[in-house]
This record gives sequence, C-alpha cells and structure tokens, in this order.
Amino acid sequence: MTSDVNSAITMNKNFNIVILGVGGQGLMTLLRVLSEAAFANGLDVKTSELHGLSQRGGSVSVYIRFGDKVWSPLAPQGQADLIIALEQQEALNGLYFANKETVFLVNQYETPTLTQSANQAEIEAELRKITEKVNFLPASELCQKQLANEVVSGVYLLGYALNNGYLPLKKETVIEAIKKTMPEKYQDLNIKALSLP
Repeated sequence: MTSDVNSAITMNKNFNIVILGVGGQGLMTLLRVLSEAAFANGLDVKTSELHGLSQRGGSVSVYIRFGDKVWSPLAPQGQADLIIALEQQEALNGLYFANKETVFLVNQYETPTLTQSANQAEIEAELRKITEKVNFLPASELCQKQLANEVVSGVYLLGYALNNGYLPLKKETVIEAIKKTMPEKYQDLNIKALSLP
C-alpha cells in the first residue's frame, strides 16, 4: 500500500463502498474505475454487483472493498464507509450498510415512476437517523449544465468524495484509472466531471 493513501485503510480495516442507482447511470463504469485506482495503489480489491431490471431503469447496486487483504466482495451490514446514491430513492437501500460514521453522497435526481415516492426531505430524515454525514448534491443538474451530459454525474460524485477526503485514493490515480478503463473518446469528458468544483 502506498504511504499517501489515507489512514482509513489499515491492516485490520478495509474501505467499503456501496454505489446505488438504476440501470443506465454508469454504476459499472464507477466500479471499474474505483477497482483500477485501488489496485494501482497496491491494495487488494474485491467487487460485486447486483442487477435488477437494469435494462429498464431497475435498481442496481455495486460493492467495492479494498485494503491490505479483502476476503469477501460484499460489505457487511453496517460497515460501509461511503455510500454513493446516483438516484435519491435508491439511497434508502443503503441504510442496511450504514453506521454513524458512514458518508452518504446522494444525487438530487429522481427516476420518474408511476407510484408515489418519498421526497428529498423524507429520504434525508431517514438517512440522518443513522448518520449525520449526509450530502445531497445536484450532480445530474450540474453535469448537464457544465458538460451537457448528466451521465457523468457519478464521476462528479467521485471527484466530490476525493476533494472532501471521503475516498482514500489519490485523484491522479483515479484519473489514470479513467484513462485505463474507458474508451478514449469518453476520457476527457469524465476527467472534466471528476474535476468540477
């Protein structure tokens, strides 16, 4: 493990990330980028994904764990360090993995549905029953406005996590991971999303 990686990772503690969203929001892309970046830092990495009706905007969850030695790809109950929800309703699925130290980064985006759903205030109230570290961010709106592409909102949230010390990886390593895992024509857009303020 490189010495510049945050002390959140120790011999006895892995770093656990849960990413929640719906099909088409780029969760698998985030999984590949984070896995590559952690591996480049000399860490053991395990990943897993659960697909709902991903072709039709159904729920998708991905899990990334890294540290000196990782035995299982799934974060245990109440053990997530960082939960990224690309759709605000999906954030509620993160409650199982959260504890009082868990950081939530929630995209202020709601998939249109035919059924009534919880509003942002209701979702935030539920999350805050577990942790005060809850951040709702207009990621889709910001990426659409700044980059004319809201699909990169997940990469923007990665950048937000890096800039605020919520993700124990180096930004340069994540940029290199983007270059390694994405087709060349998408790299510049994603690096710009990572660097948005």
